[in-house]
Amino acid sequence: MVNRYKKAGYIQTKSVEDAIIAVPREQFMDPQYSDYAYYDQPFPIPGDGRQTISAPYMYPVTYEPLKLRAGQRFMEIGAGSGYGAAIARELVGPDGLVVAIEINPDTYHFAEKNLKKAGYNDIQLVLGDGTLGYPPRAPYNAISITASTPQIPPPILEQMAENGRLVAPVGAASSYGQDLLLVEKLGGKLNKKNLMRVVYVPLIGKYGYPA
Repeated sequence: MVNRYKKAGYIQTKSVEDAIIAVPREQFMDPQYSDYAYYDQPFPIPGDGRQTISAPYMYPVTYEPLKLRAGQRFMEIGAGSGYGAAIARELVGPDGLVVAIEINPDTYHFAEKNLKKAGYNDIQLVLGDGTLGYPPRAPYNAISITASTPQIPPPILEQMAENGRLVAPVGAASSYGQDLLLVEKLGGKLNKKNLMRVVYVPLIGKYGYPA
């Protein structure tokens, strides 16, 4: 899988390659789908019927532009299975910080169980509305929003550090998809770049979509 993603240009750096190799994706799958962990497609996870673990290629697509480095502070909006948080933890190392927020209790407990099983005990997993971010540990050098949002929630932008980076799928929650945007905060201004077209489940919360 890794070699395929390198050839396709999804994996561009050794750090992202090493992080993806280090995290056993099958441990973050619903057991009935674990044999298909490395298929290029999303799979359902516990929740309200909308939650998924994204296709594996979407993780380097997200983490390469974030340019996560050792010691940085990272926030994930939509913890899902916990897989993305584990990859981020590999990238920021023991001196970094990973905060992952999940609004659905069943999904939260699934992520909690998976992270513990895989040995990621120092990730701060938060049960709550991810569109509000997590101010107690702000600011963050990098932020990933893992569900489609009509706009980037203002509280999330406020919690970005100077020179921080954010990746989010922005647009209507429909099968027509969204724009995966890279947002950089430079000199207090926000610069946006459209990375690609994607299809994500809706982000639920005050600044997202209703439950």
